[in-house]
Amino acid sequence: MTTTFYHLSHIDLDGYSCQLVMAQTDHTMFSYNANYGAEVMDRLEEIIETIKKGKQTATILISDLNLYPEEAKWLNNEVNRLNEAGWNITITLLDHHGSGKETAAQYPWYTLDTERCATKIVYDYALEHYGLKAGGWLEAFVKVVNAVDLWHQNETEDFEYGKVCMRLISEAKELNRVMFADEDRAYKLALLEEAAMMRFHEKANIVLDESLHRLKKQFFKDGVDDTLDNLSTKHIVALLGTKRSTMTIYYKGWRGFLSYGLGNTSIIGNGFLTEYPDYDFIVDVGTRGTMSLRGHNKVDVAAMAGEWVGGGGHPNAAGGRIQGFKEQFRYDKVKRHMEDMLANKEAMPGKLPHKIEE
Repeated sequence: MTTTFYHLSHIDLDGYSCQLVMAQTDHTMFSYNANYGAEVMDRLEEIIETIKKGKQTATILISDLNLYPEEAKWLNNEVNRLNEAGWNITITLLDHHGSGKETAAQYPWYTLDTERCATKIVYDYALEHYGLKAGGWLEAFVKVVNAVDLWHQNETEDFEYGKVCMRLISEAKELNRVMFADEDRAYKLALLEEAAMMRFHEKANIVLDESLHRLKKQFFKDGVDDTLDNLSTKHIVALLGTKRSTMTIYYKGWRGFLSYGLGNTSIIGNGFLTEYPDYDFIVDVGTRGTMSLRGHNKVDVAAMAGEWVGGGGHPNAAGGRIQGFKEQFRYDKVKRHMEDMLANKEAMPGKLPHKIEE
């Protein structure tokens, strides 16, 4: 019988490699990623919310992240409540950070081992408990991650190869991690798997180093070659199109698309508005509350920015800042904040006219 896993892992090489290991098992996986800080609780809450949508046997697997006592207490209590109500949920935490020592001592589901990287811990655990098969490219790659994550410079070949893999992950920034969580993870895991397969090349670290740009282009290429910027932009615009049902907002009848932390709004925003002419504007909110609006000769986004936050600019390109905005790690919270703000602004007098439907 397969188990459904809700796998939360860190956002570095070790964290994503844990998920690459679990992807080789036969279990159903729903994956999440978080950096330390407030994002961890956001992701734990998201996992619990998802589990509550249907009773099932499931394991919450956490790797390469230590939980602090208050986080672990909250999760333990939530899972106990679900199990008392008829769910069958277990927790497994596999980590190597010494800062989790206090929490690990309190919960039997918390495995702490500072002698192995998280990827190695997950790999060994999956061999014993999850039906993972030993050997092959995956075992070799686990050695690479272990060498570089624990900084074993004496394991020269694995260490040097791991350094390039670390850069592979840190520079794979083409997709936004909040808006496109699943797609971004799939991108990084695809790159890692390609890298793992190249481990046994002669001078493998140099071969991988010289292949990084090609591997990225290969992922985004759709039959026609182009620059990486153009290929990734085309890919992102297509992804935005798939998100229209959940990322559309309205203001005074004008139809807009709300993105978060997307960046490069001039190119991607104009590409989106060209591809989807039924939209009047696109607005990208940055993690610090900055806003970048783009229009396509339909609505004056400078007037719009002025009414929203006292911003301004040009009729087709404007910006501003949302005062008091706190960084968010879930898109639904960003959208809720924006919709509440726009509802309040729409009720106030302003210069921007309501859209007249044709």
